[in-house]
Amino acid sequence: MKKSVKRVCAAALAGAMILLLPGCENGLVSNVNDGTVNQNTDQTDFYIMGGQSALSAGYDDLEVLNALQENAGIHINWETMSDSLSEQVNIRITGGQLPDAFQGVGFSNYDLARYGDDGTFLDLTPYLTPDIMPNLCAILESHPEIRAAVTMEDGGIYGLPSGEQMTTAGIGADMDDAYSIFSVPQYSMINKAWLDDLGLEIPTSLDELHDVLKAFKDNDMSAKYYGNAAGSTIPMTTGFDEWCWGQNIFYSGFGFTNWPNDVCNDLHLKSDGTVEFVCVTDAYRDCLTYFHDWYAEGLMDTEMFSQSDSQLIAKCQQGYVGVSTWWYIEELMGEYADDYVFLPPLTGPKGTEYEGTCNVTIRPGSPISSGQLCITNKCESPINLLKFYDQWYDGETVMQLQYGPKGVFFTGQEEGTGMWLSITDEEAREKYGKSAGELRNLYEVYGPKLILAEYYNDVFYMEDRAIERLTDLDTFWMPYVQDTTFYPVDCVFTGMEMETIDWHKSDFETSVREQEGLWLKEGGPTDEEWEAYKKRLSDKCGMDDLLEVYQSAYDRYSAAE
Repeated sequence: MKKSVKRVCAAALAGAMILLLPGCENGLVSNVNDGTVNQNTDQTDFYIMGGQSALSAGYDDLEVLNALQENAGIHINWETMSDSLSEQVNIRITGGQLPDAFQGVGFSNYDLARYGDDGTFLDLTPYLTPDIMPNLCAILESHPEIRAAVTMEDGGIYGLPSGEQMTTAGIGADMDDAYSIFSVPQYSMINKAWLDDLGLEIPTSLDELHDVLKAFKDNDMSAKYYGNAAGSTIPMTTGFDEWCWGQNIFYSGFGFTNWPNDVCNDLHLKSDGTVEFVCVTDAYRDCLTYFHDWYAEGLMDTEMFSQSDSQLIAKCQQGYVGVSTWWYIEELMGEYADDYVFLPPLTGPKGTEYEGTCNVTIRPGSPISSGQLCITNKCESPINLLKFYDQWYDGETVMQLQYGPKGVFFTGQEEGTGMWLSITDEEAREKYGKSAGELRNLYEVYGPKLILAEYYNDVFYMEDRAIERLTDLDTFWMPYVQDTTFYPVDCVFTGMEMETIDWHKSDFETSVREQEGLWLKEGGPTDEEWEAYKKRLSDKCGMDDLLEVYQSAYDRYSAAE
């Protein structure tokens, strides 16, 4: 991999920043990560800084947290916030005003490796023993993949693991064959009442959907069927490359769905173990050329590139829209929901090499990370603090930290199974004047919460909406997935690789996104434009360097399995 002048400069700047970190002596940080356990247990009063939900009143009066502190024989002084968290954390680190731990910040692997290497964050590996952290050690013993996911290249673990394994195992699938709730993020839907009124069938191909959307537009179905203002019909509206409300599901007729991705947008792992960027494939080019015609005909919302999710919802709930994307029909369509059904992924255009093609590519689930709880070198008694956090790795405890306490969010245990039952929306509104989701946000604690798939079988039931979404995923969308290979979100990168990603990823993704939007709106690309685009991504946006990094990291990951 070539080392560009920009990258050398970035490395030099990073080195200069290290000299400003706390604990410096003669420009160097004294590294406390020597592989030994600090046996001091005198400290019982701790100061912790971190994030919280915008609806949370803070952690001082949360009964669950206070009981955990009492059990561990410690007291925590909390400084939590929902706004400006990153800015305040950076000020504390660079200014030398460290708390005993950062909780719910979400440090990246790059941050963990950097602050672990200079001694700002403690290496917790020596403390992961049955006498200090029995709950977590039992989990790591039965889930070695979790330990691998939070272990940095140097062998250190600079934060406690967190993640949520919400999969189809929670609705009865075998653990080994389960898929994450995030596997297919966009569920497409169509107004069946409009179809029936026009005597049309649910489309099965892109060409058929094109004709249906044209019929919606030509007959002004919003006005005709719902009595809205003339010309109010929007045949299809989505966001652009957005999470659950983007246009990407409609690309399946060209053999791919380039979902927004936790790893890198447009990155695709092929079944042979090699990685590629979909955005430079011929299928991607043909796809944009095809959908430009839809845009030019007024079948796709002209505001799709700029609208917010709330604007999308407002259009749908006024009866203007024929086709859109979201997780739940009821949530998106409001009082018109009964008129809609799911629109399946569609086959490619007739007369092309994509005719009959339909492939939904899946994306990784929620990552296992260690950026939610990091103990700093200011902490005098890590053992005492870690014994407090080890309680978080109990199933009934973490369910309360994630959703709310027993007797509030969890209303009781099911007779026979002992499974905890959560409050319904109706019950929450009647008793607390809030929805179940709002109640959860009020009590949720950010931090190292590890919710294992098995908890949904032996500790507590998923929320009804999660069960609904997973059921739809399993029965309606997964049958359109030809290959379940995906790039693992838990790949661990070296320091140099993280520097490369940090330097290039944002520019690369932005350039691809902007060009995709431009071609959809204005048409193209010509042969000349296509070659210039690929050259720009390679020469200016680091595409080749990124590809090499992701391939190397995956090769190490697969070799260690």
